[in-house]
Amino acid sequence: MGLILWLIIGGVIGWLASIIMRTDAQQGILMNIIVGIVGAFIGGMIFSGGSINNAGLSLTSFLVSLVGAIILLAIVNLIRRGSVR
Repeated sequence: MGLILWLIIGGVIGWLASIIMRTDAQQGILMNIIVGIVGAFIGGMIFSGGSINNAGLSLTSFLVSLVGAIILLAIVNLIRRGSVR
């Protein structure tokens, strides 16, 4: 059940981040899931000082994951277009 929850929450986080960064039309559901999960990893690494711990599902962990996904999309936009957008 944990994997399914990761995929669903990762998809939602990736979708919200792509709407904020205006890249939603370029991404499908699979890319949203990947962005959400990788963004959660990036956000966790940044905000927890480099350690990964299982904080569970909370508003704080959701926001950290969203910020990480936005950072990931900003980096991808910077590499692709030369601007964050």
